[in-house]
Amino acid sequence: MAEEKDTIEVHVNVEITTTSLQSIVENAKKITGRNEKGHYRVDTADKVSRMISRFLLENDFEGYVKDITNY
Repeated sequence: MAEEKDTIEVHVNVEITTTSLQSIVENAKKITGRNEKGHYRVDTADKVSRMISRFLLENDFEGYVKDITNY
């Protein structure tokens, strides 16, 4: 089981590649599928937020920012 972390939500601008964004949108559509009218009902901005947040937690962003040589 993953360790619980005390987190807060911070709204920021993040620079990512267009390929990364395209991949998130394509995969979100594949997972969600179309509704009865043939439309995709997925909040891709929320998916981007979740993907980045998960990446930061899994890859020790906390340790990275504690290291003064990274500034």
